[in-house]
Amino acid sequence: MNKSLRKFEHKLTHLRQGVTKYGPAPHKPVLLLAVMRGLEEGWISGNRIELTPELVGTFKSIWRELVTTAHSPLIAQPFFYLRGEKFWHHIPNPGFETWVNLTRNSQSIGVLQRAIRHAELDPDLFALMASPVERDVLRQTMLKRYFPDAALSAGVNYLDEVNSQILAEPAADYQAKIKTLQETLDKEAYEEEVFVRGGVFKKQVPMIYDNTCCISGLKVETSISASLIDACHIVPFSQSHDDTITNGLALCPTLHRAFDRGLIAINPENYRVIVSTRMTQPVTSTYSIRQFQGLEIKLPQNKNHRPNPQNLARHLKRFADNF
Repeated sequence: MNKSLRKFEHKLTHLRQGVTKYGPAPHKPVLLLAVMRGLEEGWISGNRIELTPELVGTFKSIWRELVTTAHSPLIAQPFFYLRGEKFWHHIPNPGFETWVNLTRNSQSIGVLQRAIRHAELDPDLFALMASPVERDVLRQTMLKRYFPDAALSAGVNYLDEVNSQILAEPAADYQAKIKTLQETLDKEAYEEEVFVRGGVFKKQVPMIYDNTCCISGLKVETSISASLIDACHIVPFSQSHDDTITNGLALCPTLHRAFDRGLIAINPENYRVIVSTRMTQPVTSTYSIRQFQGLEIKLPQNKNHRPNPQNLARHLKRFADNF
């Protein structure tokens, strides 16, 4: 066994855990196991660990499998406090360098996202985690140390459950679920729940529309993980608490902004574009939005995924003075 592996086996089995009334906090081990799974599955491809819906969802999935105590499964805590282990380093966003260096506490995923661009592991530890053999040694060592009576399985992933709800659940049932979560979870836990669900929505809506803007037909495919198509809520989540697929449209950024500002709408009866009379842009412009007046939008093949006419009508009514 190489010296580096022995060194980090020791470090990862001697994490400083907060002492609570439920016992030692399991957050740090669960987060590190989630990072290992991300490297294994490929959604973490380099030494750049970001607070993504995938990371949060995987953290919650592993938590369900391993943790039996009444601790709250908040990822913001370990993502912040792991810096005390000296092998986890925060890379701040511009303007937050002092905050990251001086602050002693952060419970909110929103605050961390504003302040921290990503975290990095010591290069030697990252190399071990990136290697399937050494990664498995570290994982089994950590499981034995922190969760001796549990095992990781191929159970139902938390993200898969959210995906299923967003794609197939009736909007009324989904909204009732969100209301229950809002009433039963504390502020930080609810914020993380909304963060994951919003991330799944942003990923699923473009996929349903074949990564194509449903109005302009814009589709750009790249060899990197980048998309130029947005997931647009027809009725904002803050008003509807609805992340189901029928409350979404796939739009390019310009048309997304135009829709959100009520400069365009979709006729709920025939799915044709309505352009605001307040739009003074000449139709002759190559990039004119007015050129889409009366155009029928591209619809998902699955009729169950098509925009809800009631949501389109609600959007049109909201901006009635613009049309």
